[in-house]
Amino acid sequence: MFKINLSDKTGKTFKLEAEAEEIVGRSLHEKVDGKILSPELNDYEFEITGASDKAGFPAIENVEGVGLKKVLLTYGKGMKKRPRREGKKKRSNPKPKGLRLRKSVRGKILSPEIVQINLKVLKQGNKKLEDIFPEQNKPREKKEEVKVTEE
Repeated sequence: MFKINLSDKTGKTFKLEAEAEEIVGRSLHEKVDGKILSPELNDYEFEITGASDKAGFPAIENVEGVGLKKVLLTYGKGMKKRPRREGKKKRSNPKPKGLRLRKSVRGKILSPEIVQINLKVLKQGNKKLEDIFPEQNKPREKKEEVKVTEE
């Protein structure tokens, strides 16, 4: 079971859970037909932009294979900030220029250990994504303030 995030050109993301075994073995930045994911998406064409496994390790296009590898990374995908082991002493610069760390990442080929897959719409189908996923089309509701009256 994969959690699939479908992103369209407007910036809206639609979430889908699918048992798509045909997607295993594909690599990042490869084109995928929509009928593999769901019969409603048969006219769509997607590009795989990213993936991550159950522990949260991202798949990176520079790493060959399917397994986990330790790679020396600069800022970007897979590395956001300083390591935690530096202690509680506050630093003036949380992102020093030129910092490189060895981090665990997944290879670019999708395997059964992958849990989440990010897809970008390349070719729009005849039915819009808003019509296919109507329950995700609602705007976020604001929390109502509860006023307590003292009597």
